[in-house]
Amino acid sequence: METMLNDVEVRVLGSLVEKELTTPEYYPLSLNALTNACNQKSNRDPVLTLEEADVVRALDSLRFKQLALQSAEGGRVPKYRHALVEKLRFSPAELAILAELLLRGPQTVGELRTRAERMHAFLNLSAVEGVLEELLARTPPLVTKLPRQPGLKESRYAHLFSGEPELTVEELSPPPEPARLRVMAEDDRVAKVEEEVAELRLEVAELRRMVREFQSQFE
Repeated sequence: METMLNDVEVRVLGSLVEKELTTPEYYPLSLNALTNACNQKSNRDPVLTLEEADVVRALDSLRFKQLALQSAEGGRVPKYRHALVEKLRFSPAELAILAELLLRGPQTVGELRTRAERMHAFLNLSAVEGVLEELLARTPPLVTKLPRQPGLKESRYAHLFSGEPELTVEELSPPPEPARLRVMAEDDRVAKVEEEVAELRLEVAELRRMVREFQSQFE
């Protein structure tokens, strides 16, 4: 993305997209409704506690970046909506996937299909992969495929509205070879056995002490 967003802007933008797709009858959102959506405990990672002033600052920044605007449908109460369709021509399927990534961070294809189902129906995993490929193929790309974490079968995808995500040491390291995994498992097994043997030795020593004390009573 050429336009970089901070964490609060990401949460505000994701909440606007989500509410448009899940509760269109209450969209656009008032400031109070948007703040509640940002602080929602379900379908959020991490859970945030934002003040209305935080949301206002994020809205002002998003309006400057042409990603959100005040709706003409607001009436007496100002209401806000995102402008992603006008600016970037997203389809409903793309919006659903992006909303999940904005609201919950990196996820696998399977997680995205399950969690985005409430916003858009995907026939299968291939349909989700197709949307991700379209977002990857944009110039500049809007999502990225992260290195597969050790022990996991699937790679995760992340949005690029905040730039390249920071990777952990485990994500930066190549997955261990099968032989190394077998050695690690064997080492763990041996360590567990040694721990159990040490505990048994302590129990035997304690039993011997108790026997000696019992015998000394009859000497």
